[in-house]
Amino acid sequence: MGKHALSLFGQKWVIVVLLLINVPGTIAGYLWYQSQLEITPAHFLLFVPDSPTASLFFVFVLIAFLLGRNWPIVEALAAVTLIKYGIWAVAMNLAGGWAGDTLTFNNYLLIFSHAGMAIQAVLYAPYYRMKAWHLIVAAVWTLHNDIIDYVFMMHPWVSARLMPDINLIGYFTFWLSIFSITVVYLLGVRKNRFTLEIK
Repeated sequence: MGKHALSLFGQKWVIVVLLLINVPGTIAGYLWYQSQLEITPAHFLLFVPDSPTASLFFVFVLIAFLLGRNWPIVEALAAVTLIKYGIWAVAMNLAGGWAGDTLTFNNYLLIFSHAGMAIQAVLYAPYYRMKAWHLIVAAVWTLHNDIIDYVFMMHPWVSARLMPDINLIGYFTFWLSIFSITVVYLLGVRKNRFTLEIK
């Protein structure tokens, strides 16, 4: 995608449209986790709703953009987690289908929406102002979340057909975290940045 096409994402109306998509999407995501959150110990609650929290980080990034500002730590948290959980949800839904689940409209909706999460994180990389230390904070958060999910078994619910392979899923998720952190470092920690066109 060329520089001119990417600069489109710095315009106010595009940011507003994405905010109007991400806010209800984030709320829907937390509602999706409601049943799991009801039985989650209180000290783990912050780490269970992975995808909506990633989306919430991005909502704050978009709000900052509309204010003509950058919040680099939030940008780092949003970018890493959007890529990670966007890809993770797509992979888990497809894996469930491969394992024998019948993919429903909701499955395809989840695949589409989570793919969009990862894509928007990448598209906005030229507008981030993060430094390496911001990304280190995001990396600690993300890898700590993996420990909560797969050591303390607070991971998002997956298809019953996939549960026998939950250790393999945990291993995949760890390397997906490393991949996401690396992508954000390569795309987000840079000197040449795009400028927001907020008027």
